[in-house]
Amino acid sequence: MSALQNGGATTNQSNWFGQPRGLTILFLTEMWEIFSYYGMRALLVYYMTKQLAFAQEKSSLIYGAYTSMAFFTPILGGILCDRWLGKRRSVIIGGATMAVGHFMMAFEPLFYPALATIALGNGLFMPSLPSQINDLYQPDDPRRGWAYNVYYVGINIGGFLAPLVCGTLGEFYGWHVGFGAAGVGMLLGLLVYLLGGKHLPERQPAPREPGNAQPLRNGKQTFLLLLGVGLAVTVFRGAYEQIGNTVPLWSDAGVDRAFGSMMIPMTWFQSLDPLFVFLMTPPLLALWQRRAQRGKVSSSMRKMAAGALLVATSYLLLALAARFAGDGRAHWLWLLAYSAVFTLGELYVLPTGLGLFARLAPPTLGATTVGAWYLCIFPGSLAAGFVGTLWSHTSHALYFVLLAVLAGIAALLFLTLDTNTRRIEDARAAEIAAAALHRTEVTA
Repeated sequence: MSALQNGGATTNQSNWFGQPRGLTILFLTEMWEIFSYYGMRALLVYYMTKQLAFAQEKSSLIYGAYTSMAFFTPILGGILCDRWLGKRRSVIIGGATMAVGHFMMAFEPLFYPALATIALGNGLFMPSLPSQINDLYQPDDPRRGWAYNVYYVGINIGGFLAPLVCGTLGEFYGWHVGFGAAGVGMLLGLLVYLLGGKHLPERQPAPREPGNAQPLRNGKQTFLLLLGVGLAVTVFRGAYEQIGNTVPLWSDAGVDRAFGSMMIPMTWFQSLDPLFVFLMTPPLLALWQRRAQRGKVSSSMRKMAAGALLVATSYLLLALAARFAGDGRAHWLWLLAYSAVFTLGELYVLPTGLGLFARLAPPTLGATTVGAWYLCIFPGSLAAGFVGTLWSHTSHALYFVLLAVLAGIAALLFLTLDTNTRRIEDARAAEIAAAALHRTEVTA
């Protein structure tokens, strides 16, 4: 029986791009899920303000409530996955439910039920898919450290294509056509997952009986650490999530989108973030690898703090653009510069945080712990909705300065957690090394 059938993977198994084939299947599946999510998100605020005639404050609150629920349900879905359904069934059920929700968005009377359906399906899908990454590697496989960044590049291809496809269809052929295209994307993701299942673990190890479970060392400290990271992420998301909330409103009303004789569609700017993700990640990983070879590895919290400061800088660029534009429109190159700096900061924060939660997860609670990472995003996304209501009550320049301050506060919070994070990560690495040595001795 192969290592995959036993629920793990070996470092010498056939691979694509230097990583297990299963990683390609996972990120292609997630690529199409992200296509559906970003495609719907590219249209959501415009649909509410232009088609449903909602006030801007109401639209921001609904946007914040939807995104927060989309990141709240994964903790419940993770528990269902780990205890009863298993990862594969959770992905299939969750993906099918989300596809139904996207198609429901094509009908105005089903607007609120559609958002709820997508959020519920996302609760099963979101923690169950990335938590399978660890199942592809032995604990001592050095490729695990880069796996989440590789995964993050792959899925952002979907984020790049979504505004171009769904946004263009919605903007020029009707919002409901764009929402329908998002549903088709979700179905394609499910198809990839089903056809590529042979490259994924056939079954995960059965959960240990409670009486035989071995408690993790530093379990309480680990929980408190992840809680602290979650609080810092909450503040960060209050600023970060404006990329899909108030920044699109500014790109519509405050940006000169002329490109020669062509007018750039407003939804296309939402492709810049994922475009920069897969342009910037290879050189960023190369930089980190060179630093590691020189013994200058940055800790998780220092990376996340640096990323939060970069996001703060990106909003200061928008504040300058809005200030210089005055009552006119800022050139679209300001938005391009903002997206480049913003994305670089994002690459330091989001994959690092997801990888941290996955590495510190108890062996039988992988999906639940990954769900906890997304649960951290729940209050931050909800806060982003409330922060978005200030858009109509202050100058654009002052509003963007406020977002920069929020991101700066998050950076300080990450730094305060640095010492404890390094201590707990080192302890977990020692546990994994000891377990690997024990398995080797038993095999011998």
